Amino acid sequence: MSPELPVWRSLLYVPAHVERFVARAHERGADCIQIDLEDSVPPSEKELARRCVAAAAERVRAGGADVLVRINRPLGLAVRDIEAAVGPHVDGFTLTKVASADHVRLLDELIGEVEQQRGMTVGHSRLIVLIESADAWLHAAAIARASPRIVALNLASEDFALDCGIEPSFETLLMPKQQLVYAARAAGVLPLGLVDSMTNFADEAKFADIVRRSRRFGFVGASCIHPAQVPILNALFAPSSEEVERARRVIDALEAATREGRGAAALDGRMIDAPIAENARRLIARHTAIAARAARA
Repeated sequence: MSPELPVWRSLLYVPAHVERFVARAHERGADCIQIDLEDSVPPSEKELARRCVAAAAERVRAGGADVLVRINRPLGLAVRDIEAAVGPHVDGFTLTKVASADHVRLLDELIGEVEQQRGMTVGHSRLIVLIESADAWLHAAAIARASPRIVALNLASEDFALDCGIEPSFETLLMPKQQLVYAARAAGVLPLGLVDSMTNFADEAKFADIVRRSRRFGFVGASCIHPAQVPILNALFAPSSEEVERARRVIDALEAATREGRGAAALDGRMIDAPIAENARRLIARHTAIAARAARA
């Protein structure tokens, strides 16, 4: 994983125009707060929500979270959202209903123009790209490489299922979700998401099981719609102390074997070779990055 990529285990949606949610967002412990201008904001409240974005961004990052703004589509709404939101307290944008690589590049250009107008470093704003249609999914690899601003790729389960005419479930979403992991990794960006629907926040045990499975399939974090989901995502998308301890033993075992002129070692009845040791190093690097993030909060 590139050191430039953020640590985003939990990305909590907060509607920009609802004061009681904004006021407490910084207390929730999320790695990232996504100030929402899209689905949680009715059309009649869009303009109010835009006026709230700058102040909301400054407030919700008080707990150390990164801040993204989820914008609308069609393009006319997206333009107004971006013009309202680009600023020093907004780390980037979640792009919804992305249609193609050209769509991403168009929004990238607009964001850069606004950054320049406001005296900001061009490139400050990072991007999560949401795949929400069958057509976009077929072009996910190109979309993931469309802009150097992109740091993460996600597949919106409910919207994608609606477009495909399928029920959003583990069985129906597994293949497209797994392919999304491959597209993200090939592009060097974060694969975000869950291998099931995230709408049932009341059953915490079931949600935790979904998160565990999602991590095994390669996801490193996910968006969430309820604060109760944040600690579950933070805990289960992080290496456990047992995993970290074993990773260190794996590395030590292979290094000892290497000193003796061997390319493999045995540990607890299992063979250890270069790919397994590299995976252990990545796990420890992930653990270190999460600890560094916690220290900044």
